[in-house]
Amino acid sequence: MDGFLFALTLATAVGAGLNGGFFFAFSNTVMGALGRRPPSEGAAAMQAINIVVINPLFMTALFGTGLASLVLIGWGIADLDEPYAGWLIAAGAIYVGGIIATTAGYHVPRNNALARVDPASEEGARVWRTYLVEWTRMNHVRAAAGLASAALLAVGLQAG
Repeated sequence: MDGFLFALTLATAVGAGLNGGFFFAFSNTVMGALGRRPPSEGAAAMQAINIVVINPLFMTALFGTGLASLVLIGWGIADLDEPYAGWLIAAGAIYVGGIIATTAGYHVPRNNALARVDPASEEGARVWRTYLVEWTRMNHVRAAAGLASAALLAVGLQAG
């Protein structure tokens, strides 16, 4: 594994671990804390979080790691005969599928639905109760995907 590929793989592993840890913290603590609050408070807090999280630093970490994962998938395919290739392909696919696709296809639509309700209304409470369970369940997938991707990239670094 040459210097650039090594650096890209290491940076992607750090990004995947960082994002996996972020999602783990949400699943393990933040959502539980919000769930202990009255629905109007929990929903309002999550609405605020969903606005604040859209910032350049987080978006770069999330989608920059996704872009790097795609590059590593391509690199792995191009270097298929190398011992690290399968690790890069698997790690990239897990990150892109488990984090990027899950975020875009599952979490963002639910975040948008939550944003459209008044947290203090009956509908807001109903949406929040469903959101809390379903969003958190799939957020576990994102946490596991980030951590698995980081681990596979670490193995790929060792193999390279």
